[in-house]
Amino acid sequence: MLVSLTLFLVTLTFIIWQPKGLSIGTTAIIGAVFALLLGVVDFDDVLVVTSIVWDATLAFIGIIILSMVLDEIGFFEWCAIKMAKLSQGNGKKMFIYSLLLGSFVSALFANDGAALILTPILLSKMQILKLKPKTILAFLLAGGFISDSASLPFVFSNLTNIVTVDYFSIGFVEYLVMMSLPFIVSVFVSIIVLWIVLHKDIPAQVDITLLKDEQSVLKNKTLFHFSWFFLAVLLMGYIIGDIYKIPVSFFAFGGGILFLSIAALFKTVSITKTIRSAPWQIVWFSIGLYIVVYGLKNAGLTDLLTDILQNLHKDNFSAIMTTGFMSAILSAVMNNLPTIMIMDISIEHLHNPFLAYANIIGANLGPKMTPFGSLATLLWLHVLAQKGVRIGFWQYTKFGLLVTPPVLFIVLLSLYLWS
Repeated sequence: MLVSLTLFLVTLTFIIWQPKGLSIGTTAIIGAVFALLLGVVDFDDVLVVTSIVWDATLAFIGIIILSMVLDEIGFFEWCAIKMAKLSQGNGKKMFIYSLLLGSFVSALFANDGAALILTPILLSKMQILKLKPKTILAFLLAGGFISDSASLPFVFSNLTNIVTVDYFSIGFVEYLVMMSLPFIVSVFVSIIVLWIVLHKDIPAQVDITLLKDEQSVLKNKTLFHFSWFFLAVLLMGYIIGDIYKIPVSFFAFGGGILFLSIAALFKTVSITKTIRSAPWQIVWFSIGLYIVVYGLKNAGLTDLLTDILQNLHKDNFSAIMTTGFMSAILSAVMNNLPTIMIMDISIEHLHNPFLAYANIIGANLGPKMTPFGSLATLLWLHVLAQKGVRIGFWQYTKFGLLVTPPVLFIVLLSLYLWS
């Protein structure tokens, strides 16, 4: 156990630290190699891990490629300007609409898409609107939170969702039905809690006349209008694929590549540039980190967690709450991707189908308590730092610890009531 745990902690530290630009994928693979050399896993375990994560990682890359193309044609900037103008200059409405936009983007384009693509756009618009630094920070913190709290409704809305759905063989429609109420509750409660915490920094009025016309940001209006149709067809594809047990990545990755090809025909994007810019490191990150985590399973950590959960599970309510909060705390402390993997293995033999959903909710919301809780948050903070906006460790943590627990409790409660 000591060797496996030490290797995991060292690997995770380097992933979060990223010294001298060392990529997360390279670090995870190095950790996996050491896991093999130290004997905490064997080659059969590597094959098992690859069979578990390949669908999730390809689906994630496909969604990011689709998001990158939509961003290139002006889709998200159009949405941001449209959102701001719909508020008619009312600061309260703009705050709420920005969170609804973040929820929409997170649900359809994954939490990473919302955090990495929408955040720079919203930041630039807020700077154009000449908002005060405190106001900009409030919008950014709220947007960063909603990007994860709203990543519940679809299998592809978060990498953690895909990993768990694949692990427990949950269907696309089955997952959607089960997570529909928790998603609605999560968005609604998140907006309320965020408003309570941040409303003092939201201005009563905003001069939206400073914004350009939303039509002017579109590089190709035909492709923009087609993109709405394409997204609707792609969503139907997921549902049809569920009937025939087709992997999610077939539509997510295939859809991303197809839309990229269509956009290239319109001479709007470069296929080579987009493919090179795609986050391929996520493939190595997912496989490598999961191999290291599998070493913890072999050492008995997951059996220990299973015993703890069994002792705490008195009824369905306590089972859902315990699983959700344990997943959230572990995610905040050691990142949500290894947590979702460890917890999936731990709850497999508890024979309660609702625990998989509680695990996802905990792993999606829990990371918001610390700046290193999720890869999306780390990348989000990095993007903001590049734009000159720096959010300190304790500043972020105090906000996360204040906002996350009440939202998490109510969302888990909604899952219990829905179950």
